[in-house]
Amino acid sequence: MIHTEYSYETQSRDQLLRVSLCGEIDHHGAIGLREDLDELILRQRPRRLVLDLNRIEFMDSAGLGLLMGRYRLMRELGGVMAIENPNRRVMKILTLAGMERFFEITNGLRGEEK
Repeated sequence: MIHTEYSYETQSRDQLLRVSLCGEIDHHGAIGLREDLDELILRQRPRRLVLDLNRIEFMDSAGLGLLMGRYRLMRELGGVMAIENPNRRVMKILTLAGMERFFEITNGLRGEEK
């Protein structure tokens, strides 16, 4: 059995749901994370979802799919989504996929990878 480690912490206030993700977002991790995030979004109905990727160590195309799916869900609910703090590797994936066309990507490039 393949087991992918991920965790997250949430903060919610004033129609803002901030989710700080930690670990890896690959095919296996994306499945569970998608279910968890959708449950949070549907329960809280935030106007703005911010996914903080500061502690994401690895993300592949399944991670892109996860982000796009949450973007679509937020749009359906009349909200917006943003990404914060991707490291250089994750930012490169986001840029190559043109994700900045769909949601705001801020700050972030952690200095440890030049």
